[in-house]
Amino acid sequence: MGDGVDGVAERTGFSGVVRVDRAGVTEFCSAYGYADRAHGILNSAETQFATASGTKSLTALAVMGLIERGTFELKTTARSLLGQDLPLIADDVTIEHLLAHRSGIGDYLDEDEVDITDYVMPVSVHKLATTEQYLPVLDGHATVFPAGERFAYNNGGYVVLALLAERASGINFHELVSPLVCEPAGMVDTEFLRSDELPGRAALGYLNVDGLRTNVLHLPVIGSGDGGIYSTAADLSAFWDALFAGRIVSPEHVAEMVRPRSDWPEETRRYGLGFHLHATGDGVWLEGYDAGVSFASLHKPSSSITYTVIANWSDGAWPIVKVLNDQLGI
Repeated sequence: MGDGVDGVAERTGFSGVVRVDRAGVTEFCSAYGYADRAHGILNSAETQFATASGTKSLTALAVMGLIERGTFELKTTARSLLGQDLPLIADDVTIEHLLAHRSGIGDYLDEDEVDITDYVMPVSVHKLATTEQYLPVLDGHATVFPAGERFAYNNGGYVVLALLAERASGINFHELVSPLVCEPAGMVDTEFLRSDELPGRAALGYLNVDGLRTNVLHLPVIGSGDGGIYSTAADLSAFWDALFAGRIVSPEHVAEMVRPRSDWPEETRRYGLGFHLHATGDGVWLEGYDAGVSFASLHKPSSSITYTVIANWSDGAWPIVKVLNDQLGI
């Protein structure tokens, strides 16, 4: 496995960390490339990387944690918490619809219509530091289809979920994720970070395989429910152990979240509530792709295999993911 990963990493200029665990034992863990190219700072196994849409799974778990605490229910409507805000969201859209990407609401960032390395944010990124500040970005997008009719991946829906979680709990969403997800999972290095003041162990995100141009002008200065969490390979390994041991939410709710709700034939996969699911097998994974970020972390319960591939440039992870899927029989 090491020779295969090393060869692809050298050929593609991979920059990031690869880790593979089987039955709780780390079989492979290696870092490649630079966290900061300008200053020659190498990535290490302890480097914090942005996870982009990998954040959505943690958002889903935070929402499910609030459901377990009785704060709201899967059938709670978005309108009941939004009041007069975001009037184009239909009155019958529920938290369950949003979690499953079956809400039908208009999306502020349609990934099928943009190149992620362009400047795609509709407002200056420094104006997006709290979830409430996303309201002007989320507003004005007409309903695409009736709630529940079909699956359509939707970034805005997960920001709406973060907003609903804030309003129902009275706690800032960035402050909710830690006690509801990270602390019970033992994810000690996982948090929302400001892109314009990253700490020393965080990797800068680069738009290309070489060059010094970073993603600091391309993404919200602090993400929300659809992206923005930084994590490490070790934390993501701990995440899977905690998730399936029922330490984040109950095993019954885990089973509900990884139950296939939708087919996603365009991507040869299925989707549950916040989790990507293998088209036919039992693989469950988090995935993120954005300007300066590419990331996948997968767990296959039947073989007790977990892997994480996390890179700090836009297309870096996918050749390594393919090698691991082939070698591990995913």
